[in-house]
Amino acid sequence: MPTVAYLANQFPSSVEPYVVEEIEELRRCGTVVIAGSIRPAESGRQPASGKETSVLCVQPIRWIVLLKALGLMVTRWGRISRIVKRALWHGEEPASRRAKALLHSWLGAYYALSLEEHGVQHIHVHHGYFGSWVGMVAAALLDVGFSFTLHGSDLLIQKAYIDTKLEHCKFCVTISEYNRRHLLEHFPASRGRRIVVSRMGVDAKRMRTPASIRSGRFQLLTAGRLHPVKNHVFLIRACAQLRDAEMDFECAIAGSGPERPRLERLIEENNLQDRVRLLGHVPSSEMDLFYRSADLFVLTSLSEGIPLVLMEAMACGTLVLAPEITGIPELVIAGRGGFLYEAGNLRDFVGWIFFAERLIRDKGGSGRRMQWIRHAAQVQVRRNFNRRENMARYADRFLRLITGKDGSLHREDSVLQQI
Repeated sequence: MPTVAYLANQFPSSVEPYVVEEIEELRRCGTVVIAGSIRPAESGRQPASGKETSVLCVQPIRWIVLLKALGLMVTRWGRISRIVKRALWHGEEPASRRAKALLHSWLGAYYALSLEEHGVQHIHVHHGYFGSWVGMVAAALLDVGFSFTLHGSDLLIQKAYIDTKLEHCKFCVTISEYNRRHLLEHFPASRGRRIVVSRMGVDAKRMRTPASIRSGRFQLLTAGRLHPVKNHVFLIRACAQLRDAEMDFECAIAGSGPERPRLERLIEENNLQDRVRLLGHVPSSEMDLFYRSADLFVLTSLSEGIPLVLMEAMACGTLVLAPEITGIPELVIAGRGGFLYEAGNLRDFVGWIFFAERLIRDKGGSGRRMQWIRHAAQVQVRRNFNRRENMARYADRFLRLITGKDGSLHREDSVLQQI
């Protein structure tokens, strides 16, 4: 079995449990995986499985190794010259981005030195952020294969040098058909590469009988990092409109992040202290209780891949409302597994919340429709977003790709759409 270096910007991370799951699945298949992290892990954080695992962390930097890395770049310049020249002199990136790419190239040489003793045959990087540049340079210096995974914002918002990464990768993994189409349409370099769709998933054990119809306040829930891309400001403004329209509701926001002070101010300015709660970080093991206590799970993100929180809510039998963007419609089938609204349209968003409330309150025909939607959502997750099955498919395909035993991409397109 091959030895693979698996690099993330931060590993392990509470918001990226799927990276741990992929590594553990590859190890179950007999692959030697060198888990790597650019930044140190969150304080006290262990992999989601609770198993101990050694992590090759690039930081803190050892200056002697950094000097040796500079020497490695010079002696093996021929292997990385095209990459560095692209970073410095071609494309439309600003000077600050080019300077960072040069520093990240140096960091790539540093990472390559860290890997030399392990006999690595392939480097895979999760996400297309700067860690993928580090991994690409390291792979070039070591003369081994390189691949990376794209989710959402790393492709659609922070997409620096994606063209170069696609040109130098052996294959690229992405989590939705939307992303695959976007790559093929916007990045000519992707057309000569294997673009593999590998869906994420949730534990089928989360499938539960939906909670019975409740009385009292209508319960809204969302979960995600408190970051501008998650657009929680939009949700709080919607809550102000719901309050003004005299809806009896509560809204809980699970997650932590840099936006918290701003959101706290906005909640106070709109006098929503008795309606909107910031829960802070909630461990994944405790989220099921919140899902099952909610009447409607909402998502307001500006950019996403296919969010795990939506899968988890649907698996728990909770109605969901999400923006009709990126790969989300591949999970939430409008009207059959949840509801979709026009992204950024506050009136549309609020209107769907009122509609969902009527469905849930009605014990007659509308109530039966609501139960049918919940059931359809659970079937969708069980069939297409089952973590155990999708992880097994991912590991099998990944190993075939890095060992060169994969078949024709064109012949397998119909299979990829089911992965």
